[in-house]
Amino acid sequence: MLAPLEQEPARHHRLLISELEKVAHGTIDRLMVFMPPSSAKTTYSSILFPAWMLARSYGIDVIGASYNAEYAEDISWRIMRLAAEEEDSLEYRLISESRKLWRTNKRGVYRAAGAGGGITGRRADLIIIDDPIKGREDADSHAMREKVWAWYRAEVIPRLKPGGRIVLIQTRWHHDDLAGRLLKQMEAGTGDTWRIISLPALALPGDIMRRKPGEALWPEWEDEAALARKRAVIMEREWSALYQQNPTPPEGALFKPNMMEIVHAVPADLVDVVRSWDLAASKAQVGSEPAYTVGLKLGRNARGRYFILDVQRFRGGPDEVDAAIRNVADRDGKLVKVRIPQDPGQAGKTQVLHLGRLLAGHVVVIGIETGDKETRAQPVASQVNIGNVGMLRAPWNELLVEEMATFPLGIFKDQIDALSGAFEVIGVGQAPMQISDVAVQRTATQTIHRPIGNYGMSLR
Repeated sequence: MLAPLEQEPARHHRLLISELEKVAHGTIDRLMVFMPPSSAKTTYSSILFPAWMLARSYGIDVIGASYNAEYAEDISWRIMRLAAEEEDSLEYRLISESRKLWRTNKRGVYRAAGAGGGITGRRADLIIIDDPIKGREDADSHAMREKVWAWYRAEVIPRLKPGGRIVLIQTRWHHDDLAGRLLKQMEAGTGDTWRIISLPALALPGDIMRRKPGEALWPEWEDEAALARKRAVIMEREWSALYQQNPTPPEGALFKPNMMEIVHAVPADLVDVVRSWDLAASKAQVGSEPAYTVGLKLGRNARGRYFILDVQRFRGGPDEVDAAIRNVADRDGKLVKVRIPQDPGQAGKTQVLHLGRLLAGHVVVIGIETGDKETRAQPVASQVNIGNVGMLRAPWNELLVEEMATFPLGIFKDQIDALSGAFEVIGVGQAPMQISDVAVQRTATQTIHRPIGNYGMSLR
């Protein structure tokens, strides 16, 4: 395979070349490579490799995809430029030169595509996906992750010829990114079998390159000291994801969700239960990620252990939020307290008065929101971190654990706010306020559910 002009491949480049050659020879047909930024992953996998494949295989069809069409076409242009400069070495020439689609005199075809867009034209022998997620904002957007996943299933897989090969090379942004979903499928035995090459910036025990723990990936370019300076500047979440290829740190910045026990049934010895709400009144809009309304139910047993029993999480307008709060309260029953947050100012007082009337007949606790979110979360985080909080096994587990693991660095904090409020009621033992009996029946909105992932939790 080609190497960049006037550049000696580093050790990790030689490993990558070896794996890409196995793809070319058909030894493996699914390859994932995780590498940190500025490690030349695009140069070798997305530029040199397809240029070389078009030289060695007559009539091959290649698709190069990335997070958007503009960047994919930029990569396409760089391959075209390389092919023109190395025409004698490659032994082919370009007969058309559009960045979106170009052809060689060996009947080779290269097409550029953006993740999430349609892929038109002929089917492909080789598809190279280079960084399908642009950055943190897209990575934290569930809607964007769904869009990329739908694109992969509806556009990428149907375009692959029988015996076709896929190379996915990226830095990891999120545990639920495209690579994360494909890995889950493989672990469950429901998807393709992938060859995984994960190269963290600083070696971990059992490194595939047999580096010593803490040894830099490319010391000639960025040694341990340079990486340490970079790590000191960026957030630990970004370091863990982008540089160490571990998109969810094993322990969050505040919470250690892996300390929570997962139970099969609601404990029978609960003595106090509260449903705490964190309110948002914005519907989801195209291209936006508004906050969620969350109602989290927390219980405490006679021995002082806490259990997260349910999470209702949705987006909706004011009427939908009102309907959900009332219907969930009726479903929980009158023995479950309802905590409503009161924001500062007159608007917060008005909202509390409105919801208090709506919840007539239920025990309502008004929670005054003071201090920042992290400070409010510290008391319940301390209980989670010593293993004194359990969680009922349910479809909402994964999103809650994700929010815990990334708090306070993650984009969403609604579930943590609701949990903090619930713990304030149960842990501090505020006296509840009884509201007069006025009933208002409304239609509940549907909760968003997702399956639980693997977070190393114990199961009782």
